[in-house]
Amino acid sequence: MVVYGGIVLSLVAIILGLSYVLGQRHTGHATNEPYEGGILSAGSARIRFSSQFYLVAMLFVIFDVETVFILSWAIAFRELGWYGYAGVGVFMLMLVVVLIYEWRNGALDFGPDGKKILAAYKRLTQKPAS
Repeated sequence: MVVYGGIVLSLVAIILGLSYVLGQRHTGHATNEPYEGGILSAGSARIRFSSQFYLVAMLFVIFDVETVFILSWAIAFRELGWYGYAGVGVFMLMLVVVLIYEWRNGALDFGPDGKKILAAYKRLTQKPAS
């Protein structure tokens, strides 16, 4: 173990030394900025996200996990038989019911309501009665 540890430590030292000797050295205007993406950051990273964002993210995770369950069922399709087919049918029916419920409650509305925007536009463009 001591020999193995010595070999590992010497390889780490050689790799770090070679990267220091052969590596590039530059000082661009964004070198000390986070991520060095070439775009200078503006403002704070502490912005508030709408709760709608978190709801959509949770829905994505939930449906992604359910996709894994359906895929694992598809892999074991022959072994499960009709009993497994009925089980995944009930599971998918529950998914559809939950999706309709979320859609009816407005969980999938990503932006402002188009009807409200059109009504506000019509109010703005109407001529005042003289």
